[in-house]
Amino acid sequence: MTLKGFHHLTAVTADAPRNHAFYTETLGLRLVKKTVNQDDVRAYHLFYADGEGSPGTDITFFDWPTGPEVRGTHSVVRTGFRVNGENAITWWASRFRDLKVKAKEPVMRAGRLTLDFEDFEGQRLALVNDETKTPFVEWGKSTVPAEQQIHGLGPITLSVPDIAPTEAVLTQVMGMKKTADHDGLHVFQMASDGAVAELHVRVEPLLPPARQGAGAVHHVAFNIASSEYGAWAERLKAMRVPNSGPVDRFWFKSLYFREPNGILFEIATDGPGFAADEDMAHLGETLSLPPFLEDRRAQIEANLKKL
Repeated sequence: MTLKGFHHLTAVTADAPRNHAFYTETLGLRLVKKTVNQDDVRAYHLFYADGEGSPGTDITFFDWPTGPEVRGTHSVVRTGFRVNGENAITWWASRFRDLKVKAKEPVMRAGRLTLDFEDFEGQRLALVNDETKTPFVEWGKSTVPAEQQIHGLGPITLSVPDIAPTEAVLTQVMGMKKTADHDGLHVFQMASDGAVAELHVRVEPLLPPARQGAGAVHHVAFNIASSEYGAWAERLKAMRVPNSGPVDRFWFKSLYFREPNGILFEIATDGPGFAADEDMAHLGETLSLPPFLEDRRAQIEANLKKL
């Protein structure tokens, strides 16, 4: 039973059309699944990823009419994306200047060249140089050349006021190893190599609690083999971790729980994947619904704005 790395990260937008434009045109990601929040079908759930929607490459968004996030602790504060080579970081810094994307100068962080930037709603993102051979599928129709394309999720950074209870869950329940402490940035590693399996934690007790809104992260999901799903459900139960119990999302199966500082975690299987109901060549082109929502398609589509 191991966490292979991140599966996806889900954030909040209040402007789905502009969100779609930023992540597909500015960042060059592929919209691999256009669906709805299964718990609130008035809202889109948009999945952006590599050329095939591989686990570990998805950033996803709920589209909710909400004000901006109030930043603070008890939250995910930055989402990393992997690129290959320092030349790619330089290329992206130039692209952001040309497109007037809010970005900082590249810096070394936790041993990796990192370029921090934000989307139009203040979603805090970063590009990191990761030269490991983590699987990635090129997107042939991307607005970004193949050698500079985003390879998927990189380090994800949490802010907590007290690391002790969070560290206990990360190491004792989830099986991560603490590998470094870079000036207060605590680095935890999952089973795989590279940035897709690296969770960063900052301890910031003087910050107020964050309040969710546009630009916030809703939850972060960790990737497991489909064959281990039942064992993980039993593990959470045996360790008395309050959780959702098994949840079938159709494209993957999930378990949800909050770590002690209140950040929502998900454990998600690597299958069956986004091609379960769509041809790989046409992922994300039409509204996709899980079977239990199909009989409500007309009503659901009528309430969604056009992308």
